[in-house]
This record gives sequence, C-alpha cells and structure tokens, in this order.
Amino acid sequence: MTRTEETARYGATALWLHWLIAVLVAAGFAVGFYMVDLKISPTKLRLFSYHKWIGVTIFALAVLRVAWRLYRPPPPLPASMPLWQRHASVVSHRLLLLLIVVVPLSGWLMSSAKGFQTVYFGVLPIPDLLAKNADLGERLEVLHEVLNTSLLAVVTLHVAAALKHHFVDRDGVLLRMLPRLPDRRDR
Repeated sequence: MTRTEETARYGATALWLHWLIAVLVAAGFAVGFYMVDLKISPTKLRLFSYHKWIGVTIFALAVLRVAWRLYRPPPPLPASMPLWQRHASVVSHRLLLLLIVVVPLSGWLMSSAKGFQTVYFGVLPIPDLLAKNADLGERLEVLHEVLNTSLLAVVTLHVAAALKHHFVDRDGVLLRMLPRLPDRRDR
C-alpha cells in the first residue's frame, strides 16, 4: 500500500455521519423487529413512536450524508483492489445511500396513509405526505418491509466486505472509516 493510500481517509464529518446512521439503523431494526409481534399495548405504541423518531432522524442525517458525499467524494480505493471490487463498492455504497433515504421515507408514507401522524419526540408534528387510505397503507407496509429486508441484506454485505478487506486483504479499507487512534510511537 502506498503512503497516499494509507492516509486516504474519510473526513470527520463523513465518519460521524456514517457511524451515527449505522447505530440508528441498528436501533431501528432492533426496535422494529421487537415491536412488530407485540400485542397492541401502551408499550407497543411507545415503541412505534421510538421507531418513527429513529426513522425521521435517519432520514434527516441521510439527506445530509448524501449532500456531504456529493460535496466531498470518498477517498480513492487502493490501487491493488480488483476492478470488479471497485465496481461492487461503488454500487453497494450508492445502494446503501439510496436505502437509508428511501426506507424512512417509505415508513413516513405508510404512517401517513394509515392515518398515524409522526410527532417527532412527542413535540414536533411532521406533516403527513398522503391522505388517509387504508389500502395504500397496507401496500406501503409491505414495501417498507421489503425495503428494510433489502437494507439489512446490503448492510450485511457491507460489513462482510469491510471485515474481509481488514482481515483477509489487509488493505486498510476498513481503517479509512474508523476514527484515527493515537500512534503508539506518539506516547
């Protein structure tokens, strides 16, 4: 690996957005999987609110992340990386960015169509995007589930690829997205 490749890292803004969105997506999945099978109760309704708040936050951060990515493109991949992996990286990152925008949007549309307005943190009403329509709400629920399953699959592939690059290829790709740790020689 060349010195340039060693120092080709994502900036602080991209790092923060990446890891904050990653934590929120994991929390959204966890809450979503848990709440779905619960019987209707105050706990289930509270969890739905949490899930929607997480989704709204992801949506806002994802829009910011996409704008930041357009303003600050990612650092170059290692020259040693095969062309097919470079293409796969570009496609999977674009798909991840698309899904972290579209999944929360599909949830927002679904909630609107089902007649359940989102009130962000119980304080800020988020306007409904659609009029109440039960049939459309059911179809959007299916779409939301399919998009979430797709996001889970792409995230799994993304994590597996990052771990492969770190432990098998040892090419520094994962290190580009990790916070820089102090060098032992600096101590």
